[in-house]
Amino acid sequence: MTGGRYCYRDVLPLTAMVTMECINVALNTLFKAATLKGMSYHVFVAYAYAVAALILLPSPFFSHRSRVLPPVNFSIISKICLLGLIGCASQIVGYTGINYSSPTLSSAISNLIPAFTFILAIIFRMEKVALRSSSSQAKIIGTVVSISGAFVVVLYKGPPVILTSFPSISLRQPLSSPRSNWVIGGLFLTTEYILVPMWYIVQAQIMKEYPAELTVVFFYNLIVSILAAIVGFITEPNWSAWRIKFDIALLSIVCSGVFGSCLNNSVHTWAIRLKGPVYVAMFKPLSIVIAVAMGVMFLGDTLYLGSVVGATIISIGFYTVMWGKAKEEMVDESEIDSLEALSAHRIPLLQNHKKQGV
Repeated sequence: MTGGRYCYRDVLPLTAMVTMECINVALNTLFKAATLKGMSYHVFVAYAYAVAALILLPSPFFSHRSRVLPPVNFSIISKICLLGLIGCASQIVGYTGINYSSPTLSSAISNLIPAFTFILAIIFRMEKVALRSSSSQAKIIGTVVSISGAFVVVLYKGPPVILTSFPSISLRQPLSSPRSNWVIGGLFLTTEYILVPMWYIVQAQIMKEYPAELTVVFFYNLIVSILAAIVGFITEPNWSAWRIKFDIALLSIVCSGVFGSCLNNSVHTWAIRLKGPVYVAMFKPLSIVIAVAMGVMFLGDTLYLGSVVGATIISIGFYTVMWGKAKEEMVDESEIDSLEALSAHRIPLLQNHKKQGV
């Protein structure tokens, strides 16, 4: 029983989050390749989230049958609408940033998410911080170390460690798009990664009131699709932009709808309910390590010393935070066990007292 609980609460979330970061890096690269073929990112967001909403359409019916859920009130509806608004804005500015820059820059700037999420979680009292506690010190130090490692990868190149001689596939081209403007792209991406922690916090609040991940993600995807379509019709009034051919654009939309908007959001929502927003945010620094590794293996990129050093620093910071979270959970579980033992000890005493009274 203990092993199954450990697997569900620790091993499964860890595996799922690492997998999702790998998928996100691949989807960003695929999206960049599709935009170079002329696809509008406004059209992309509307279609991708519509695909995800269509896949999750049966979820509200199954959720109500499988568990007892509280009634849907105005508070829950308003928070889901706010979640959709934040999500739509973050997706549009994020894909705009990738369109102007590259998936690598997106992965690099995403390392700001843990710091923003940690600060917001403290403000909303979703994370405990006691400066004298070793678990809190580990979370703070680990967050700073991870972000520092990310900046090492971005700012320090160093000599090459592994030189690849084979030709790279066409997906490498998006990293040096003629339209690239790293300053504008960086500003858009920074805005996205300020909105993402807000998404985590609102999602965590919704999960407390209405713990049905797939139902919430369905309505979220539906709202984002509608909002993105409205924005898209304003920015892309030409109907030819909404016609998708059977090429990489369609592949990008389907993959992003299935693995991004549907699977990724569902897994993130589940992990937020199970482990909290800071736990989910701490996996973002891994995205740049994954981006570098995938670039070397699949795109023929050269591996530089700065990437190796930065990846090592990110890993140290990541595991430091994981250690702090694990120790904090152990303390919480021991407190719960002690309270249960105390209550179990009091019940026989009360029963004996009643028997003596009789």
